[in-house]
Amino acid sequence: MSGDGRESEGGEEEVRGARRIPGPRGAADDLDLESVPLPPLPPPGSAAPAGSVPEQSTPEQSVPEQSVPEQSVPEPPEAPEALMTSVPDLPHRVLKALLGAWALSACSAEETAAVEEHLTACAPCADEALRLRDAVGLLHTDGSLDLDPTLRSRVIDGCLGRRPARIPVPEWAAPYDAETARLDALLRDIGDSEWHAPVRLRWFEEEREVSRRTTVAGVIGHLTAVDGLLSAALGLDDPLGGGDTPLDPTERTERYWSSKRRPPTRAVREPWRAQSHELIRTASFAGRNVAEASVSYGAFALPLQDALLDRAFECWVHGGDIADAVDYPYEAPSAAHLHRMIDLAARLLPAALAGRRRSGLAGPAKDLVTAGAPGRSVHLEIEGHGGGDWYIALDSPAAVGSPERAVAQVALDGVEFCRLAAGHISPVEAAAGQEGDREAIRDVLFATASLSRL
Repeated sequence: MSGDGRESEGGEEEVRGARRIPGPRGAADDLDLESVPLPPLPPPGSAAPAGSVPEQSTPEQSVPEQSVPEQSVPEPPEAPEALMTSVPDLPHRVLKALLGAWALSACSAEETAAVEEHLTACAPCADEALRLRDAVGLLHTDGSLDLDPTLRSRVIDGCLGRRPARIPVPEWAAPYDAETARLDALLRDIGDSEWHAPVRLRWFEEEREVSRRTTVAGVIGHLTAVDGLLSAALGLDDPLGGGDTPLDPTERTERYWSSKRRPPTRAVREPWRAQSHELIRTASFAGRNVAEASVSYGAFALPLQDALLDRAFECWVHGGDIADAVDYPYEAPSAAHLHRMIDLAARLLPAALAGRRRSGLAGPAKDLVTAGAPGRSVHLEIEGHGGGDWYIALDSPAAVGSPERAVAQVALDGVEFCRLAAGHISPVEAAAGQEGDREAIRDVLFATASLSRL
């Protein structure tokens, strides 16, 4: 064998035809490139003959330029058609029309090459291509089609931040404005047949649950009839007309449902929608003094600001009833609005307790105090969405709830408390954390349920 590991020339004849193992190659830096003969170049316009180019194992290795007279340098050979993409010569209008398909990666290889070559020379098309490519990222077919429930408030806040309203909606009317808008969006999305979908309205009377069957259109008619109490207080037209129109919400609803003028289908939406807009507009233009205007419900009365909060609560509750009937998701109000609704219910509880006590449905007063003095209280702890702490006076509606005189504590989730106040769950079923005087806790839970009505 020779020094490079190969057999001598004489031995080659003996093993001719057998596969040879090449010897070790030197490093690229040790190779004398000038001594390497160059392969013959094919004539211009013709493909290189097979086997004329030796196989290279190190593509990074380059061959230095040779000193060749200028006139003897041949044209470079053309690449095989399979290894190159032809760029078609397309007019500008065609290339511009292909930008959308290019952004979606829907062009052929030739069209893609033509478009990308065009983008390097045409600035307007390059800008448009960037905008289209960014827009493609927004096309998610697996995303939810439902809008973000906070979208409306964020858009309005952004608009008002740039140009504040000349006459803004009062803060105390904002929950009613938001909940009527949410309910109206739900009504806009349901079909004609769904206005006849059955809805069961539930509430609590004395010691038992009661219910009434109606339709989606009937629920909106109920809201229209009761909202008419606020319209009358603001000097607007009452949808039930004047004269001997009852003030009790249940009686108004029954009269509206029995009226021959009642629209039986989705035609009821527009009158309710126009009425809610007119209430907001009138309250906004009336100024601050109107917030304390009294709205009579027959057996009791509320200031207008509390009455609008009560109507916002009803819109949310009955919006959920409608959503359940048509199998549609419906979220709770924002935390700030829900907190105000819970606060209204907590402020009404002492009077509700006194009313149940007069009817013999609650325990007797144990420690009467003068008006404005701290009395025996139940600590109502609302957790989660819209939560907070309230102290409910037990023995007299004129007493003040006091942490020092708390005899019991009740813990409830915010939405669960509102469902109890709406009569959608019974006091026995309310998942409440309880500690202290059991009778006081029972009285408060049943008084909360008694706040509900048709």
